Amino acid sequence: MSCGNTSERHILGISDQLVLQPLWDQLRAQDALTQSPLFAVLFSISTYVGFCLPFVVLDVLSRWAPALRRYKIHPDFSPTTRQMLPCLGQTLYQHAVFVLPLTLLTWARGPAPWPREAPELLQLAGHVLGCLLLFDAEFFAWHVLHHKVPWLYRTFHKMHHRHSASFALATQYMSAWELFSLGFFDAVNVTLLQCHPLTVLVFRVLNIWLSVEDHSGYDFPWSTHRLVPFGWYGGVTHHDLHHSQFHCNFAPYFTHWDRILGTLRSK
Repeated sequence: MSCGNTSERHILGISDQLVLQPLWDQLRAQDALTQSPLFAVLFSISTYVGFCLPFVVLDVLSRWAPALRRYKIHPDFSPTTRQMLPCLGQTLYQHAVFVLPLTLLTWARGPAPWPREAPELLQLAGHVLGCLLLFDAEFFAWHVLHHKVPWLYRTFHKMHHRHSASFALATQYMSAWELFSLGFFDAVNVTLLQCHPLTVLVFRVLNIWLSVEDHSGYDFPWSTHRLVPFGWYGGVTHHDLHHSQFHCNFAPYFTHWDRILGTLRSK
C-alpha cells in the first residue's frame, strides 16, 4: 500500500510538472533577456504599468461617461493628470535610482542558474500562497508600527497617504524606505521557501496585481475579495477604508491579522 501511494504521488508530481514545463522551456529560451541585469527592473515596471493602465483609462473616460462610475468606490472622484503623473514619475525615479543599482549589485555576483525542470503545479500554488501569507504578516507588522510611531509615520509612510481617495498609479507612491521594505520582504520570503524561479515570477506578478487592485478605487463583481469566501480577503474596499479612516485595516490583503488585533473595519 505504501509503495503504491508513493508511486501514485510520484506520477501526479510528474504530471503537474509537465503542465508547466512548456512555459518554463519558453522562458529559459529567452535567457538573453531573463538573465540580463535589467530584467528585474523592466519586469517590475512593465507589469506594474500594465496593470495600472486599464484603471487609468477608466478614470479618464469616466469624466465623460458617468455610467463607468458605477463601480467606483468614490463616484465623484476622478484623479487628474496632475495627480497621476507625479505618482508615475515617483515609481520610475525610484526604480532608476534605487532598484536598478541594487539589482546590478546582486547581478554582479553572477546570475543564479535556472533549473531545467519546471516546478510542480501544486508546489507552485503552495509556495505562492505561502509567500502571500508571509508578506501579508510582515507588512501588517511594518504598517502598524509606522502608524503607531509618529516619527516613523511622518518620515517614511505619510507620503503614501497623500491621497485619501486612492487610484491605481498611487499604489507605489511611497518613500524609498517603504519600497525597500516591501522588496526586502519579497526577497526574504522567496528565499525562505526556496521558491523555483517560475514561482517567484508568478508570485511577483500576483503581488503587483493585488496591490494595484487594492488601490484602484474600483469594486467590481469579479474583484478578488468577492471571489475569496468567508471574508478572508479584504481587497479594495478593505484597503480604501484604511486610506479614508487611517487607523484600521492595516493588512494589505487578508483579514485575519486585523480581525485578531481588533483593527478590522467593514464600513
